[in-house]
Amino acid sequence: MARAPALLEMIHELIATPSVSSVTPALDQPNRPVIDLLANWLDQLGYRVEVMPVDAAGQKANLIATLGSGPGGLVLAGHTDTVPWDEHRWQHDPFRLTEANGRLYGLGTSDMKAFLALAIEAARGFSPRDFREPLVLVATSDEESSMAGARALVEKQRPQARCAVIGEPTAWRPIRLHKGMYMESIRLQGRSGHSSDPALGNSALEGMRRVLDALVEWRTELQAQHHNPLFAVPVPTLNLGHIHGGDNPNRICAECELHIDLRPLPGMDIEALRAAMQNRLSAAIADTGLALSCRPLVEGTPAMDTPAGADIVTSTEQLTGYAASSAAFGTEGPYFNQMGIHTVILGPGDIEQAHQPDEYLALDRIDPGIDLLRKLIRRFCLEPPGTT
Repeated sequence: MARAPALLEMIHELIATPSVSSVTPALDQPNRPVIDLLANWLDQLGYRVEVMPVDAAGQKANLIATLGSGPGGLVLAGHTDTVPWDEHRWQHDPFRLTEANGRLYGLGTSDMKAFLALAIEAARGFSPRDFREPLVLVATSDEESSMAGARALVEKQRPQARCAVIGEPTAWRPIRLHKGMYMESIRLQGRSGHSSDPALGNSALEGMRRVLDALVEWRTELQAQHHNPLFAVPVPTLNLGHIHGGDNPNRICAECELHIDLRPLPGMDIEALRAAMQNRLSAAIADTGLALSCRPLVEGTPAMDTPAGADIVTSTEQLTGYAASSAAFGTEGPYFNQMGIHTVILGPGDIEQAHQPDEYLALDRIDPGIDLLRKLIRRFCLEPPGTT
């Protein structure tokens, strides 16, 4: 049987294949070339490979590759896309794997293409005949923008497994909790007029003062009602991130728009929060004659809360020596949890390297990480359930 490339060659080819996802269409790229690379390697290694199109053109896709058969099993998952890069700030070529200073430099080394290669490497040497439960490698699209890949998995309820590890950058320390996220546009429509006579118009900009006051008051209430000491910032946050209104100092402002970012704790439902916010803002401007419209800037990502007693949590704690903790960043973890797959975030990179110029993965994270993944494969795929 043909063999997939050696580990560093796999990482090199993944890094050398651009797959930026962005909400800006001019920057967005297909991830299908990366999916095809992985599919070819895994087919050579004896996996049953399925490519799942995510968009109508088939340029965005997920990959589900299975070794072994039966119910249950372990998922090792990661996203294939990266964020855009600031070319003038990189000292190394972002699309060429460069080894220097005990590090591997390249776009996606830490967040998180390298993990996919490590997962493939960790599974080498296991025979499918020895598997009591399957190993499933999952690669997704658009985690850095729309979460379209993870949403497609939930829609199709694929894969089905007992537990999952998503290799986002955690320095090989397990994460079982993170906050959710949604971003909203809040727009007021008024009426323009000459600034010399306020009666000639209805200022959306002045109406936005009421919106801002209502949001700050709501934030205070949310933070008084919701608290989780497992997070470094133990309360939900609401950021007033962008505002624009009007077009000239001598015209009454006819339109004003505000963009906010809300990070809810586990247990806080995004749609319920969105409805509560809109009701509060409608009440705040009820007597102004202004028109309010709200729309999501991105579809929200729910918070993640994998039970502390889940097998994958206690196993990763035992194998790493670290208690599972929380993260400030979002992942695809809650989508896997929605499918009944207990999920931990655990990968070789550092979150400080994610989205940064000269992103790198420390070489000394590789061998211990492969050993850790092999132990997880053995525990969840080869040993009888309940074996410790």
